[in-house]
Amino acid sequence: MLKKAIFTLSFLCVVAGTAVGAPKKEKEADTYEMLNLFGEVMERAKATYVEEVSDKKLIESAINGMLTSLDPHSSYLDEDDFSYMSEQTKGKFGGLGIEVTMDNGLVLVVSPIDDTPAYKAGIKAGDYITHIDGETVIGMTLNDAVSKMRGKIGTKIKLSIRRANAKPFDVTLKREEIKIRSVKTEIKNDDILYIRISSFAEENDKEIAKAVEDAQKKLKDKFMGIVIDVRNNPGGLLDQAVTVSDLFLDKGEIVSTRSRNEEDTVKYTAEPGDIARGLPIVVIINEGSASASEILAGALQDHHRAVVIGQKSFGKGSVQTVIPLGEYGAMRITTARYYTPSGRSIQAKGIEPDIVVKPAKVELLESYGLNITEADLQGALKNEEEEAGKKADKNDNNDNAEKISDYQLIRALDLVKALKLYNNQQPVSEADTAKEEDK
Repeated sequence: MLKKAIFTLSFLCVVAGTAVGAPKKEKEADTYEMLNLFGEVMERAKATYVEEVSDKKLIESAINGMLTSLDPHSSYLDEDDFSYMSEQTKGKFGGLGIEVTMDNGLVLVVSPIDDTPAYKAGIKAGDYITHIDGETVIGMTLNDAVSKMRGKIGTKIKLSIRRANAKPFDVTLKREEIKIRSVKTEIKNDDILYIRISSFAEENDKEIAKAVEDAQKKLKDKFMGIVIDVRNNPGGLLDQAVTVSDLFLDKGEIVSTRSRNEEDTVKYTAEPGDIARGLPIVVIINEGSASASEILAGALQDHHRAVVIGQKSFGKGSVQTVIPLGEYGAMRITTARYYTPSGRSIQAKGIEPDIVVKPAKVELLESYGLNITEADLQGALKNEEEEAGKKADKNDNNDNAEKISDYQLIRALDLVKALKLYNNQQPVSEADTAKEEDK
């Protein structure tokens, strides 16, 4: 029956090709022969393999092998995988909280998700997972590896990690129900809105718009600007990357997707209205920022709407389309590439930051009273604003102590303040100078 079905499929392919007159007879014969070869290999595997194997397993494995041979992001999703993927975009699922892909036969960590077992265990973007519970990942598909890392909540799993410039090590994690709070906001230094986006999930744009509106009401004229942190953000929903970018852009292209057919090119453009009203924006990226987060950073960078700092992003600039296959799950296949407004392809290149800021350990240095200033000199004139200055210095020291652990964030906050102060500067006119001299 199986051979008959495959023969029928082959026959239809040949007839369809002949009808349009496009393919040559030689290529038709090759396709026919290869389909017959597939049927023969499947029958022989089923009949002679050391253990009994079902038609379903053989066919699903063949389909997955066909798709994964194209690129690391194309694959077959069975019913469970398809259901799991749908849960991820809704912000709730079970597992370790880690975004992965395949690279040279190993599982590559794109990024850990904030406040998940993987994040708390110190797993980093760029780590390679070589073994899962002692079993090598070599020979596994990405779906196989992900399935092994998922499991009953509360159960433990051991991962073997290989990290650049470090000895291989093992880490044991406890599986949890992953509830992603993909947007977190906070007022920093009493005047800057910090927006942390850990992934692009449903309704991110609404949460961010509300946070900006609340900051405007609370801070009023003290509002200096915004820091958007997409470090270790593996991506998510394309429409959310577009709508979040649109919040801060008044016009112009946000991103375009281009497939092999020129007529299928899609351009996403911004609608009028910048909710930040022109305030300075700084975006922080790193090697774990991928896909949708690269779209956001690239759009704001190309329109000179934000300064991008940090490290070069991951470089996942391809579009995956998920095609449901009824009761048999779905197929995920790469259909296009992302391009920034200036025409840059993100694929395998990533977004280069305007200012490279690597993670660093910073500590405050004590002067131990060795620094002498004008105020220390005997008989120095008093400043009428001395007390206010002392209070300000005290607050600054408290802020520095609080922020010191995140050097990239320190730089981002300082840059927002510098841009705001620079934009507010008024040039001194000759008349103003003359008035000062008259005094």
